[in-house]
Amino acid sequence: MNTRFAVATHILTFLQTQDGRPATSELVASSVSTNPTLIRRLLSQLAKAGLTTSQMGTGGGALLARPGNRITLLDVHRAVDEDSTIFPLHQEPNPQCPVGRQINGVLRSHLSDVEKAMEAELARTTIADMAQDVSKANLAR
Repeated sequence: MNTRFAVATHILTFLQTQDGRPATSELVASSVSTNPTLIRRLLSQLAKAGLTTSQMGTGGGALLARPGNRITLLDVHRAVDEDSTIFPLHQEPNPQCPVGRQINGVLRSHLSDVEKAMEAELARTTIADMAQDVSKANLAR
């Protein structure tokens, strides 16, 4: 997993806090502390996944395509992580070695359980939950 997931979650959480007001890529980029080009690229991926939409014209920008309580972190993960392999395996273990011959199959079975647990956890948290947690954290400061 790379930072695209974290940045995409940041983008969607930011949009959730905008209460339906469109946000420009420049505004979102200022929150993320990154380049608006990266934001536009991720917004494009999020739009393809049906998570964001764009409002054109003066006062336009990015919006959530559906309510934040209907967008899970699993949706975000699937939208931006093209290579969904969380734990890539060693490509060429030695087939002549008893461990090398079996390691990928054995490891794959264990990692499959980890990936399923991670996906279940991501499916439990919504963008609305994230925005609420951010709000609570700001109040606690």
